[in-house]
Amino acid sequence: MKRVLATAGHVDHGKSTLVRALTGRDPDRLDQEKARGLTIELGFAWTTLPSGVDVALVDVPGHQRFIGTTLAGLGPASAVVFVVAADQGWQAQSSEHLAAVRALGIREGVLVLTRCDLADSDRQRAVQEEAQRQLSAAGLTLPACPVSVVTGKGMDALRAALDDLVDRMPAPDPGAPVRLWCDRSFTVPGAGTVVTGTLGAGTLRTGDHLTLLSGDRSREVVVRGLHSEDVAHDVVGPVSRVAVNLRRTETELAGRASVLFTPDSYAVAQVIDVALTSVDTGLPRSGRPDRHRPAPPEQAVVHVGTAGLPAHVRPLGDGQHARVTVSAPVPWHVGDLAILRDPGDRRLWSIRVLDVDPLPLRRRGAAARRAVALAESRDPAGTRLRSRSAEHPDVLARLGLPEPAGGTQVGGWLVDPAALEDWGERLAGLLRDHHAQHPLSHGIPLAEAARGLNLPEHLRPAAAGGSLPRELPDPAPHLVRHLARTAGLATTDGRVHSADGGGLGSAEAAVASVEERLRADPFAAPDRDDLAALGLGATELAAAARTGRLLRLADDIVLLPDGPARAMRELAALEQPFTLSAARQALRTTRRVAVPLLEHLDERGWTRRLDGQLRQVVR
Repeated sequence: MKRVLATAGHVDHGKSTLVRALTGRDPDRLDQEKARGLTIELGFAWTTLPSGVDVALVDVPGHQRFIGTTLAGLGPASAVVFVVAADQGWQAQSSEHLAAVRALGIREGVLVLTRCDLADSDRQRAVQEEAQRQLSAAGLTLPACPVSVVTGKGMDALRAALDDLVDRMPAPDPGAPVRLWCDRSFTVPGAGTVVTGTLGAGTLRTGDHLTLLSGDRSREVVVRGLHSEDVAHDVVGPVSRVAVNLRRTETELAGRASVLFTPDSYAVAQVIDVALTSVDTGLPRSGRPDRHRPAPPEQAVVHVGTAGLPAHVRPLGDGQHARVTVSAPVPWHVGDLAILRDPGDRRLWSIRVLDVDPLPLRRRGAAARRAVALAESRDPAGTRLRSRSAEHPDVLARLGLPEPAGGTQVGGWLVDPAALEDWGERLAGLLRDHHAQHPLSHGIPLAEAARGLNLPEHLRPAAAGGSLPRELPDPAPHLVRHLARTAGLATTDGRVHSADGGGLGSAEAAVASVEERLRADPFAAPDRDDLAALGLGATELAAAARTGRLLRLADDIVLLPDGPARAMRELAALEQPFTLSAARQALRTTRRVAVPLLEHLDERGWTRRLDGQLRQVVR
């Protein structure tokens, strides 16, 4: 079993010295850090606890100027080693780091009082009580371990406390999708690009195909090699510090704030709807009044994983929800926690992701209505389905959401029943209007009916003026067919029509007249002028053919539907092969009728043409 812990605490309270004493490794790598005795970049070290558990420590800067780096180190961690110097006590950055820990939802850790050799027992007790009071006010109850790195006092007790901490921490999911926030990248001669990060869940294997996202640039990469704690591995599981050697990328694509993740397992987007919780940092607010629930600024910084991204914040009306647009795409799951920071006076908010890539707020009052919907939601998947009318299960999976109860399966999509009811009424109205204007029509083509439903933009293909991603199937044809079935409508030959629509209407008498004439003389087809006199044009003849009342041949020759069968009885009695003239005489008709009738029989395969003059019946 492995775990990763991050340090936190005020500058110069002995965080790096403590890590060095626990692990035997110096987390400060830079010459500037060693010269100044100040942590500037993230440091990494590891050790084995008495129980045999491997623990890696991420050492973060304590100075206020490096708060962005501090948040990058805390972001992927699930527990904290909170350091307070016994000789100095609780300080400004102690409060700021505690606010960050609270905002990120970290609830497990150990309080370490360092430099106890520089403070007497009364001072140690007072500092410990104050630190635990501050932690308790933030909702953290952490065991305290007074230590001195110089004398070694308390170090064994600290190691035992870290063992207890590891036992309390929830087990990570090795089968979860990978999302590795990169905190360092470098090039190894002969090997190529290497990125490092904390693997909190999921499993990495050599040969894995992953997506590398850096800013607005995305690339598919392959894991060439893996190292954890300076040892090569074929497989690395959670929770581990890991170095990943990548194929198919350049080092400049893989700096801090880049992220490696399992393809199609996260929703990659710039816009999120979030719940806001203001977190008191205990710092001066640049002369501003200390309100109970201060509003975030319009321009802020979002810290997620190791990334710190400029962001635009739009309050949604109630002060507890906002729409946040970050400067570059991020792989999100609903429920993710991140930090929103005011770079001006360093206020912090904890943000919890409630929806990813939400629909635009275009109508008056839409922001306030959205805030109410988010506040009342107890089912994020159901709320998303209702807001979008339909959603594909693949998208819900990328959001980390289960399929909501109550959705209706249509063509692989989940559809909100209320939206189905609305679209069904709209389709029925379209057909009523269409049949009223075109009583002989066979209905509306499926594509036209889909356009008439006025589906939301995100459910329409881009070619139809929408924004439906190419990888998702077009729901419109499936929706029209489903709506037709549930509304008692019919779909025939690519058209949707009412069950009693598409009749002959005012053409009924004229068609009946033609039928009567053909029953008396089956092959005495009326000519075009006769049909026109009866009021039978192309539309009426098409309707008669569609309803099975007449058989329509080329050049507007119409016969009864059983006309071809009647013709075959006469033709079969002729001497084979036979000529057009013989067929015409046998059928007692004209060349005008005989030619298209014989061509129709040829197409059916009932007769066969031998040359330009002769045919024979196929037996």
